[in-house]
Amino acid sequence: MDQKDYLLREIEKIGTLLKRCFSKMTGSEENLAIQLDVEFEEDKGMLLHELGFDMNLFLMLDEADSKKYLTEIKGFNSQNVEYLADILSYIGLNTDSHMTTEYLVKALMVYEICSSLDKTFSFDREQKISRIKSAL
Repeated sequence: MDQKDYLLREIEKIGTLLKRCFSKMTGSEENLAIQLDVEFEEDKGMLLHELGFDMNLFLMLDEADSKKYLTEIKGFNSQNVEYLADILSYIGLNTDSHMTTEYLVKALMVYEICSSLDKTFSFDREQKISRIKSAL
């Protein structure tokens, strides 16, 4: 029972952290592209410190290694994986960074991983995938 409670707390912790990262990025329209780059760098540090999740490493991994990396971190359920994809997608769609395409490609990959983990069809997720494909 203690193990189950621990895992549920980890899932909730990751979800809360990812939601906080996303809400920080979407909070202001002033200098959006510059602010997003700064916020994302801060969020990468927070994810590394709080969860041991290395975003820079994750961005370099192929699909199989990405899926393995996500499943090795306790608390990354399909909902939290989708939050991560939402963050990558938002950054890719709203910045002029040299990494824009990489963020979008990775977001697409993470949505696909989420679909395979979740094993249910989501119209919302499919809309997000469509939006990314049209942006690429």
